Amino acid sequence: MEMRTIFFLGKPGCGKGTQAKMLAKATGWPMFSSGKLFRLLEQEDTPVGRKLKKELADGLLSPHWFAMYLYLKSLFSIPDRTSAIFDGFNRKIREAELIIESLQWLNRSFSIVHIAISDEEVHRRIDGRRKDEERSDDHVVVERLEEYYEHTAPAIELFRNAGVLIEIDGERTPEVIAKDIRTALQVAPRTGSGPAA
Repeated sequence: MEMRTIFFLGKPGCGKGTQAKMLAKATGWPMFSSGKLFRLLEQEDTPVGRKLKKELADGLLSPHWFAMYLYLKSLFSIPDRTSAIFDGFNRKIREAELIIESLQWLNRSFSIVHIAISDEEVHRRIDGRRKDEERSDDHVVVERLEEYYEHTAPAIELFRNAGVLIEIDGERTPEVIAKDIRTALQVAPRTGSGPAA
């Protein structure tokens, strides 16, 4: 079976974390989330933890080299012949370049799933999420969108030019989006993973 490496990206609130989890559940593939790793580090009472906490509160993306350290550490931990899912590691041009180079070096096929939503939908979703989850970075929606257009949008174009980008309409139900993603990736849900979406 071919090793697959799947990345999710999109605007804040687009549901990339939810879709990464749904794909992991459907396939049984391990999932690596930059947000989860950053939040764990942020809780540590260390210089790095305090710095990350401040930058997350300000709505800033971490330095590209820090995200890439976590990405490479995760990538190199994947056993042979194992597919994997990454969420949130590919949001800047330098990160995108390193992802392409590292996976080509390892001879791993990869796809980038871009879950597209409008700016209006970002505001609607994050306003709703703020009430439910009290995420520390959700109060800075405007700054996060500015970061997206400055850093992530050019990374998306790089992936598009490399021929590895899959565009998904993210303004539908999570179940419909999950089914579209599996269809685009030509991935069937594993048996015993529950009902197909």
